[in-house]
Amino acid sequence: MMKTGPRNLITDVEGLYVGNANDQKINSGVTAILCDPPASAAVQVLGGAPGTRETDLLEPHNTVDTVNGLVLSGGSAFGLDAASGAQAFLREQGKGFEVGPHRIPILPAAILFDLINGGDKDWGRYPPYRELGYQAAAVAAPDFAIGSHGAGLGALTATVKGGLGSASSVTADGHIVGALVAANPLGTATIGGTRHFWAAPFEIGSEFGGLGLPSPMPGDASDLRIKFRELARGAANTTIAVIATDAVLTKAEAKRLAIAAHAGFARAIWPSHTPLDGDLVFALATGASQRKPSPDAFIDLGAAAASTMSRAIARGIHAARPDPRDLMPAWSTLQD
Repeated sequence: MMKTGPRNLITDVEGLYVGNANDQKINSGVTAILCDPPASAAVQVLGGAPGTRETDLLEPHNTVDTVNGLVLSGGSAFGLDAASGAQAFLREQGKGFEVGPHRIPILPAAILFDLINGGDKDWGRYPPYRELGYQAAAVAAPDFAIGSHGAGLGALTATVKGGLGSASSVTADGHIVGALVAANPLGTATIGGTRHFWAAPFEIGSEFGGLGLPSPMPGDASDLRIKFRELARGAANTTIAVIATDAVLTKAEAKRLAIAAHAGFARAIWPSHTPLDGDLVFALATGASQRKPSPDAFIDLGAAAASTMSRAIARGIHAARPDPRDLMPAWSTLQD
């Protein structure tokens, strides 16, 4: 039986700090995760419509071994500007990859599509995401809000509001695994027409309502609920996430952890990894435990990555709060 870390947040992994910045007018935001010291990193993209920055350097065969942080943003392709803002903050702090007299902060980024969510996107010549990225990085701390915050502020699922979620687990070997996710899928995280979460088998305590699975399972459980079907079968999606551990991992092993965490998407969202989702998982290994997992312990680490990611998705949606402009109801407003 797994237990959570003390915060039940990704920041239970030592060396990680998270900050959110919101723009209520546009109903969108940015989440920055900073690594101090820099962490080994990798990425796995399984959705068909990703939007990313600096992900090629994360491949195991490429030169830079560690990153200073990661950025998750709303705003579709406009949101990629957020990484420049977070990079500016870290440059001011003297952080980054050293090249002669220069330091270049390394912050890969990913975006989700939240342009159609009731917010006013008439922002003028330049979108606000660069400044939001700076603000998010500047407030990064061990404690942060989930639900309708940061990159999850304007997120939607097919049936209810999405949100920013996080969770942590402690493995039998004593390693910490943490997940952070902005859940904005084409599909749904709830079962049929019920309030029950697909992630229910992995829930620890009552962290997202304690409802368990419905009994009996409803007849419409396997029906496909697709967001905005009238818009090219839902061209407004993507779940972007980070899985992290305090274990000592190579870039190749971190990539394997990211692959394992994608199973958490499949356990928590129906359907997932579609051609119109840009589903992506970054992996971070801080090495703070100073221990490298044995082959057997690495299996447990991968399982924890999947279950923790499922829980983070459900927690983000469970924590979302209603807004008068909402195109979807918040989970908290649903009736049994």
